[in-house]
Amino acid sequence: MMLKLAFAPAIAFALAACASAPSGPPDLPFAEGLAAACGKAFEGRVVSHDTVDDEWRENRLVVHVRDCEPGVFRLPLSVGEDRSRTWVLTSTGENGAWELRHVHRHEDGSLDALTDYGGFSISDPAAARQEFPADQSTKDLFDKEGIPVSKTNVWAVEVRSGQQMFAYELKRPERFFRVEVDLSTPVEIPPPHWAPPAPPM
Repeated sequence: MMLKLAFAPAIAFALAACASAPSGPPDLPFAEGLAAACGKAFEGRVVSHDTVDDEWRENRLVVHVRDCEPGVFRLPLSVGEDRSRTWVLTSTGENGAWELRHVHRHEDGSLDALTDYGGFSISDPAAARQEFPADQSTKDLFDKEGIPVSKTNVWAVEVRSGQQMFAYELKRPERFFRVEVDLSTPVEIPPPHWAPPAPPM
């Protein structure tokens, strides 16, 4: 009994120490976290397990936080030599809610038929994680392009500045895709993304 009584305070002390231990630096607000990475490129990896994403796992993924205008961030994504994708995040409305759009181009710079889809965040504008259910224009586009299953898409973008991690996520019933990007180690900026030809001088 004496041993049990002596041991109890030690357990209580250990539990209290764990409860008060710092969990690491807090995350910056969403926009500030993105701005801190502006102008740099970072390597990512697929951390989800759907076999349909095997081709992504076989390629090097690089996210370039290229443009950081007030309230607008453009993040080209390179998947191996494929430089067709750009994520565009825009702060909209008086409360600063975020909008996510996916811009897809062909190598000649022309827009793909499946482009400009996304939605508006349902999260607090300052939260490190922003979630974007497909909006009506996106659902209409997915119907037009023959992929109605994607109408239930919910995308998410996370900027976990305290963990030096950026994440992009897609989920819907029976589908989950997640890329995590290491913000602690910038890499060489990839070649320019596919864009329309420059106008004649």
